[in-house]
Amino acid sequence: MEVLQDELLKKFGEHIKELRLKSGLTQDDVVLNSSKITKATVSDIENGKRNFAFTTLIDLARGLNLPPKDLLNFKIDQKS
Repeated sequence: MEVLQDELLKKFGEHIKELRLKSGLTQDDVVLNSSKITKATVSDIENGKRNFAFTTLIDLARGLNLPPKDLLNFKIDQKS
């Protein structure tokens, strides 16, 4: 993966973990709420190790009990 993509996945993962913790959910809770993703997938996403399909984003939102738009509401550092 290129550096920019790595940074983006890491930032996204940090955002997802923050949303999950603010909601008081464990990774297991997310899996139970979604029923279509695994704990390993949640962990990989939170750690910026997985580039995933759009359908996984929808499943992750379902698992977090949030609208998908909330998952995409995070800042990306712009490089000049």
